Amino acid sequence: MAIFLRLLTYVKKYWRHLTISVLCTVFFSLFSGVSIYLSIPLLDTLFNPSETHLVQAIPEGKTSEVQTWIGGRIKGISESFQQFVFRGSKSESLLRICLVILSAFLLKNLFGYLQAYSLAYVEQRVIKDLRDDLYRHIHRLSLGYFMNERTGNLISRVTNDVNVLQGSVAASFLNLIREPLLIVVFFGIAIYISWELTLLSFLAFPFSLYIISRIGIRLHKESGSVQEKMADVTSALEESISGVKVVKAFGMEQFENRKFARETYDYFRRVLRITRIRNLASPATEFLSVAAGVFIIWYGGTQVLESQALKPAELIGFLLALFQTMPPIKQLSNVANRLQESSAAGERVFEIIDKEPDVQNARNAVSIHEFRDKIEFRNVTFAYEQVPGFREMNGGAILKNVNLSVRKGEIVAIVGPSGGGKTTLVDLIPRFYDPLSGQILLDGIDLRQIEINSLREKIGIVTQETILFNDTVRSNIAYGLDDFPMDRIQEAAKAANAHDFIEETPFGYETIIGNRGTKLSGGQRQRLSIARALLKNPPIMIFDEATSSLDSESELLVQEAIERLMRNRTTLVIAHRLSTIRNAHRIIVIDNGQVIQQGPHTQLIKERKGLYRKLYDMQFDM
Repeated sequence: MAIFLRLLTYVKKYWRHLTISVLCTVFFSLFSGVSIYLSIPLLDTLFNPSETHLVQAIPEGKTSEVQTWIGGRIKGISESFQQFVFRGSKSESLLRICLVILSAFLLKNLFGYLQAYSLAYVEQRVIKDLRDDLYRHIHRLSLGYFMNERTGNLISRVTNDVNVLQGSVAASFLNLIREPLLIVVFFGIAIYISWELTLLSFLAFPFSLYIISRIGIRLHKESGSVQEKMADVTSALEESISGVKVVKAFGMEQFENRKFARETYDYFRRVLRITRIRNLASPATEFLSVAAGVFIIWYGGTQVLESQALKPAELIGFLLALFQTMPPIKQLSNVANRLQESSAAGERVFEIIDKEPDVQNARNAVSIHEFRDKIEFRNVTFAYEQVPGFREMNGGAILKNVNLSVRKGEIVAIVGPSGGGKTTLVDLIPRFYDPLSGQILLDGIDLRQIEINSLREKIGIVTQETILFNDTVRSNIAYGLDDFPMDRIQEAAKAANAHDFIEETPFGYETIIGNRGTKLSGGQRQRLSIARALLKNPPIMIFDEATSSLDSESELLVQEAIERLMRNRTTLVIAHRLSTIRNAHRIIVIDNGQVIQQGPHTQLIKERKGLYRKLYDMQFDM
């Protein structure tokens, strides 16, 4: 119910289309009843030639209060209908009845079409809005969230789980409105004809409702496991495609095939189980309904043959009305099951939407327009154990009481052994995480008091793992900038030593570079990412091992581009190759989460017992 109520908040915006759909549903139900009720005068006209008027459905002397109430409401309509139909000869009456039946079915189907179209509009817009909200919220979540979530699982929630919810919208606003209306209309006709037979027909309902409720509870449980298993299948697919080069290099195609087959087989078994449970409701409900119908045929037949309490045309009309209630009753049984399945998917979707980012704007966050002075770390301590995605990892603080200052325009290199906290240190500047204690200040303002987008607009990042998109070279350089001037893009590419190789590609700047830039070499991808950073033109640049995986020729081109990018900017460079940072204004040496040395290269190299000298000697065999 909670999931259903949350979906209603998305539906409210489209109340006009929903209102049209509901009104069309009402008329669809009324004309469905009319089309069935007209069978009585049709049968009377054909098989009772002595009758010249519509047979009274309520035998005199045997009326109940319910019948009297219903009969009084429709008496005027019935009399008008009789006067219209039964004028003239029997042949003329037959023709009028046929025309009325044809008109009733035409209007019924017209309103059915309008209702379905209006509801489809609401359904698709609600699903679009929900999927958009989910996608937007995923981008709001902090970096730590993604460290503990599989990409395939997130993809599955945005695609498969939302698709399951789509059935919930249709079931809620189509079947929960149309089917009860149809049941009311047809049972109204049945009560008007014979309240005793209608009462007997209700005997099947308690058994049907019990079966439906038990099946629904089981479906809710099984549906959640099906969605989780689909997430596993999606994850296996995403990981194998992303790592296809490694798979082929190690000849592990058969291994991946077997792993994927296991996942799909588990999914198959769970889907088969939930299908078996779901499909049990409809035949069980139908059998109980037919059993009640057979009994009613026998009982009503005795009233026609023996007591003549009913006329044959009335019994046939009653049976037609009664059996017309079976499809909507079956649909309602399916609705309960579909809602149970959808609620499991909805829980997975709204679990993400309800997740609050660990890093978010303060209530009175300020927007900054320029970087004027310095970045300052004051007694900063950080542990990944505070980040939800890392809570299960062992280990203590990664950074311990770090005090550091980077002045505007300064080039600061950060070196140290692997695992010492270098990347963690620079990740705190754009607020990918917040420190456990202490402060990081930008121009004297705590980063937690600065609006996040405003902060990140001032920072450019180039990492060892270059992230590019399956789009044109131009779109990757001008990422997120529509209709950006081509001359500015080319200037950035030239400054990044990328223009020449771009011109050699088949379509130049309009060349599609493949998923994650797989059509380019590592050095080319890196130069594109530098061109992207140059176009953004941020005052603060962070380079995280930007040249560590490149060959000597590519490294030289990338290093030239980096040096151009560092001009007149505040720069933090993480590097293992110490030859690339000799000209830095200051070198920070970090080990075990603490700053143990800092100064220019010429000063640190003289400290023979220092860690920097040790790292330098190891690289240059001195």
